[in-house]
Amino acid sequence: MSDTEIARKLAELDRLLNDPETRMDAGRVWILAQELKAPSAARPAPHRAG
Repeated sequence: MSDTEIARKLAELDRLLNDPETRMDAGRVWILAQELKAPSAARPAPHRAG
C-alpha cells in the first residue's frame, strides 16, 4: 500500500470517528483499521543509524 493510500484511509478513518456530520459505520471503521494494520507488519522497519 502506498503512502498516498495510507493517508487516504487514515483521513477516512478520522472522518468516520471524529466528524459529527458523518454517520458512524462501525463495519467500515474495522475494515480500515485492519487494512492499515496489515501493511505495517509486512513493511520492513526503517533503518536507524546509530
